[in-house]
Amino acid sequence: MVGRRVLYLSHAGPDVYALIRAAAGGAFDVVTLERDDDEERCRRIADCEAVICAATRLTKRHLDAGRRLRVVHHQGVGWQDTLDWQEVKRRGLPLALTPEGTTIGVAEHAILLMLAAAKRLSFADAELRRGRWHVNALRGVSRELYGMTIGYVGMGRIGQAVAERLVAFGCTGVYADPAVRLPPEVEARLALRPGSLDEALQASDLVTLHVPLTPATRGIIGREALSRMKPGAIVINTSRGGLIDEAALVDALANGQVLAAGLDVFEREPPAPDSPLLKLDNVVLTPHISAGTRDAMRQKMAAIFRNLTSFFATGQLANRVELP
Repeated sequence: MVGRRVLYLSHAGPDVYALIRAAAGGAFDVVTLERDDDEERCRRIADCEAVICAATRLTKRHLDAGRRLRVVHHQGVGWQDTLDWQEVKRRGLPLALTPEGTTIGVAEHAILLMLAAAKRLSFADAELRRGRWHVNALRGVSRELYGMTIGYVGMGRIGQAVAERLVAFGCTGVYADPAVRLPPEVEARLALRPGSLDEALQASDLVTLHVPLTPATRGIIGREALSRMKPGAIVINTSRGGLIDEAALVDALANGQVLAAGLDVFEREPPAPDSPLLKLDNVVLTPHISAGTRDAMRQKMAAIFRNLTSFFATGQLANRVELP
């Protein structure tokens, strides 16, 4: 008996497809792509009842082709910019998220970018490979995390996981999140205090972003916000590129208002080949991979196929999004 057909919308390699099929088991026929090609996506989605989307945006064209679709499952949690949700809603398709498997990978990646940006890791590595030995050149700009005040824009699961890890680095923090107030004992354990966005920006040596991209948060770190940061602060973004006005950040990095930045996400992905960010030596860049670990993928896929099994058997769907 052939299982229910589920399209994995993004193109990946055999190792990733093997992880997905192992999680799916015999109840599902996982449909994958041979090439990163939209024509192939439209052909393959035509006879699928479910689609898993994330890195490749689910568009109206895909939905038009997916005449048998009954459910859309997002591989992560940031659905606002990865699918045409208005079209999903118009068709009455349920949309579910996958919070499992994201928190640890993103939190660890945020710490990685903090350390790498503070120590100019990418610059030092690239220069050493070119035969340039900068044993003293970075002493005037390199920083340690110990003793820093961290500004958290957002204090959900990932923000809290980052704060948990930074306790070991001797950091304190100010968190700005109108939707979250941690219990006093948790604030004490994590050396955190709540504050407004302005307070978090002004008090912090390093600002890290952990909010979704919405109309309210788009461009939340723009010229004004950057000007209110401590001179020489560090900016970290593992959430969504649209949270930051990249042109304003480039100017702040070039003029020294911001000491360094670590970015896993960008306004345009991938960035344009002539993006000024690619030319700055005080920026560490990674290609939207903070949750992209083998460990996270196994957890995500196990959770997705548990949820799809429940949906097709009972109609119940965990982590369902109430679309606006």
